[in-house]
Amino acid sequence: MALTPDDVVHKEFQHVRFKDGFDPEEVDDYLDEIVVEWRKTIEENNELKAKLAAFESGESAPAPVAAAPAQAPAAEASSTGTSAGIIELAQRLHDEHVAEGEAKRKQLIEDAEAEVARIRTEAEAKQREESARLERERNTLEGRITELREFERDYRGKLRAMIEGQLRDLDQKSPTDSTPVSAIGL
Repeated sequence: MALTPDDVVHKEFQHVRFKDGFDPEEVDDYLDEIVVEWRKTIEENNELKAKLAAFESGESAPAPVAAAPAQAPAAEASSTGTSAGIIELAQRLHDEHVAEGEAKRKQLIEDAEAEVARIRTEAEAKQREESARLERERNTLEGRITELREFERDYRGKLRAMIEGQLRDLDQKSPTDSTPVSAIGL
């Protein structure tokens, strides 16, 4: 792949689900591609500088890189230093992005754990409130049931006493006390 500066500028990494940042493997792979392409560029640059130096010195055939004039090693060192600087910069940016991603991941985990703790605390408080409310309601209903049972017992007792009293009254009345049916008008 012929890598151009525009490729580096316009490269878009896919976002990773459930966390911010880029896929570290994709970034590493891309940086590896950059390193390979830059090394090729450095080699080509060194060969061209050797050819240029050979041409300027009057040689007709291009000299090998090892036989280049004294300017070539200095240019090569400069080019290598620049490439190493670029690689170092790319590595540093990579490390910063990875560290940033790790910090973001850690923060998201902490936030999620805090949210879980808050939700759990709220749920436990609601559960305690509901249990207390239901306990009060149960006690109220049990008290009402007890009152109704006492009322029923008293009512049955009074009703029984009244019916038994009526029966006694009927038994105690004599047939002579009764008014003849003809006097009533029936």
